[in-house]
Amino acid sequence: MLTQRGSERAKLREIELVRGHEEIRESRSLRRTCYAELNRDARQFNTALNRHLHVMRERGSEGADSVALDEAKNAHRDRYSEAQMIAPDEVLMRASAVNKALNEVYGQVKRLERGAPGPGETTETVAQAQYEVWGMLRTMRTAMRHDLGVSRED
Repeated sequence: MLTQRGSERAKLREIELVRGHEEIRESRSLRRTCYAELNRDARQFNTALNRHLHVMRERGSEGADSVALDEAKNAHRDRYSEAQMIAPDEVLMRASAVNKALNEVYGQVKRLERGAPGPGETTETVAQAQYEVWGMLRTMRTAMRHDLGVSRED
């Protein structure tokens, strides 16, 4: 009887251990997918802002493709919302900084389009702010890779 109970306990511990490993693997897979999509969509949003600014400088606001810019913004918003639910604090802090910077640049672009820029906002200052987002994207990507165990560099 004691041998049977010991055997059952050992089997239960083994099942719990296997379940724990499966949960960890599923969590990592979910984060990996989310991170890849967030990284892609944030980069595409930043690229759309860059293109939009180039067109505004060359042809003015009328020639700019606001639909493409808004689609990129919406895709990023959706990915960021997903990351808010599954990313650990360190990654979320970096993603939040990127999200904030992208939305600030977007607001500046829209004010320039309307011909109502804020104090000190010019096409050049907005382009500089947009360019600085690339560094933030690299930092976010590094935090994501570190969380996934892909990169151990700090």
